[in-house]
This record gives sequence, C-alpha cells and structure tokens, in this order.
Amino acid sequence: MSKIDFTGRVAIITGAGGGLGRHHAIELAKRGAKVVINDLGGSKDGVGSSASAADHVVEEIKALGGEAVPNYDNVAIPEGGEHIVQTAIEAFGKIDILINNAGILLDSTFVKMDEKKWDVVVDVHLKGTFCVTKPAFLHMVKQSYGRIIMTTSGSGLFGNFGQTNYSSAKMGVVGLANVLKLEGAKYNIKTNVIAPIAGTRLTEDVVPPETFSRMKVDFVTPAVLYMCSEQCQDSGVIINAGLGYFSRSAIMTGEGVILSVGNKIPTPEEVMKNWSRITSLENARFFSNLGEMSSVLKK
Repeated sequence: MSKIDFTGRVAIITGAGGGLGRHHAIELAKRGAKVVINDLGGSKDGVGSSASAADHVVEEIKALGGEAVPNYDNVAIPEGGEHIVQTAIEAFGKIDILINNAGILLDSTFVKMDEKKWDVVVDVHLKGTFCVTKPAFLHMVKQSYGRIIMTTSGSGLFGNFGQTNYSSAKMGVVGLANVLKLEGAKYNIKTNVIAPIAGTRLTEDVVPPETFSRMKVDFVTPAVLYMCSEQCQDSGVIINAGLGYFSRSAIMTGEGVILSVGNKIPTPEEVMKNWSRITSLENARFFSNLGEMSSVLKK
C-alpha cells in the first residue's frame, strides 16, 4: 500500500481555527503539506471576528515542524475568497488543495425563519464555497492539478428539523461539486464531498452529550486526506464519515414506468395508479451527469 504524502503540496482550509478544519490542517501538515489556515474567528452564529483562532493553529503546526500561515478573511465575499487564495500564492507559490470547511448555524423552524437568518447561513456555506473555490479553481486549471473538498451535511442529504437554511446550503454545495467534477476533469481537478459525523461547536447543542463525546473529528479526517491525495482518482463522490464508519451517499434514480411514448399525455389517475412503481427505488441507477439521464429518456 502506497503511503499518502503531501510533500510539496499547498493546501487551503477554511474555518480551520478549530474543530474539523483544525484537524484536517494539522494532519495535512504532518504529511508534508504547506497550509493556509483561514478563520474569521467569529462565533458559531457568525458574530464577531478574531485572529486568535487561526494564529493558534498556525503555532501548533509550526511547533510540529510544519509550515503554515494564517488568514482572517471572510469566505462569504468575493474579495475575501480572492485574498485567501492570494495568501497561498504569496506564501507558497501555488494552491493544490482546497478544503471548504467554514460554517455557521442559525437554526429556526421554517415558520420562524426570516430572510436575515436565511441569507447569513447560505452566504457562508454556499456563497462562501463559491467565493473561495472560484479563484482556487482558476489556479488549478493553469497547473492541471487540483483537489477540492466540499463539506455537506446529513441535514442537507436527508433533512433535519429546524435547519432549512443550513440544509439548503449544504445541498447547494453538492450541486456545485456535481458540475465541477465535469468541468475540472480535463485539468486533473477532482472535486469530492465529505458529510462529517462529528462533535464540533456546531453540533454540541444538537447531539446528546454521551454521543457528542464519541463523535471525535479524528474519525472524519482520514477520508478527507485520501480525497485530497494524488492517489484519489474519483470525483463527485459524497462520503459519510464518523465514528469509524465510512459510506457513500448518492442521488439515485428509480427504474420508473413508461406511461406514454409521446403520443398522449398521461392522466393524473394513471400517475396515481402507478405511484408505487414510480416511487420505487428497486433497481435504482446512478447517473454521473444530466446527459446520461437524458439518454435514458430518449430510448
């Protein structure tokens, strides 16, 4: 088994001042990567800023003999994303790996969800991923190499009460990854998605204490590091990771039923009659792009 080594590679990790991001950064550095530690230093609900979180992780990495620089920019604005990437270029000359990890929470039931709570959370998770990924992707295209990790959540993949803003943003990054896997293919840019099951400041008030104590971030990072490596040749894959458990999630399409061959419009009653077959996931298929799905409909 070949050892995964990041010597000579440069990585950016957003939201790396604590939790998952911190652990990803330290483990990358231990294996030779030079890392940019981005963290605005705000609270878990997006309030305030501080340099201390990023600085502390940089100090930890340097104490281990690694190389790291801090960055305190806001991922949710284009200028912030540009400057985060520029920090890597100025410090280390390039960018090979991007882990989009920054996030906040402002939970509320949908009937109490207001525009501000919606916008702030979507801005950090979805727009923030765009703002940092765009300039990083352009550099990766020039060098014909790149590894990008999006961070989704089981809340987005499966739903979670009181998290419409967060869940929507987290499924948005899956859609972004689905396209980047196609647009980055000829440039050897692989984009994959991690769905962590981890005890962080975002989950400490949501998960029972006895479960939270077992959900160590250490169990998520191994999957992230593999997907960041040269050895990983998959792209567009969603991996669930936590507590020693690893699995793939995917959007699947059922076999379905043909109610017309284009010569008549089916009635609602025909749809009702065939509902169990329409909704069945028996013999479901995975389509790697819209073209594959369209080709099935043309047959």
